[in-house]
Amino acid sequence: MYTHILIATDGSELAQKGIDHGLSLAKALSAKVTFVMVTEPFPVAAGATASGWVAGPNDISRYEEGQKDFAGGILEKARAAAEKMGIKADVEHLADRWPADAIIEIAEEKDANLIVMASHGRRGLGRLLLGSQTVEVLTHSKVPVLVVR
Repeated sequence: MYTHILIATDGSELAQKGIDHGLSLAKALSAKVTFVMVTEPFPVAAGATASGWVAGPNDISRYEEGQKDFAGGILEKARAAAEKMGIKADVEHLADRWPADAIIEIAEEKDANLIVMASHGRRGLGRLLLGSQTVEVLTHSKVPVLVVR
């Protein structure tokens, strides 16, 4: 049925439930797993303010390095959990991307046949019931999507 499960995370508590559920499913199906974390580009609104401050190259570099470190820690924790359960797992950090687009693209690129993701992430409820990135993945993915709440 499902032989390769892509599990998306943003490091939130709810995303951890998605990881746990995805790993349980992978174990039951003897599926391999790819964990993916997408970090967004430096916020443009933070780059310029009414006071005239504009983000410099060092600000952007520090932001990107911080995102890389944050994602690396989350993904390594997920990989360790998979290995502890005897599940083969790869990790992918996609930097400077919009989450929904990147999740859909990596699922197709890696030939995943199921995407597991949380109903919403660190931003809280972007919509009444589902986060906006989850809705985007649900409506545009060619790969089946399992949403965990």
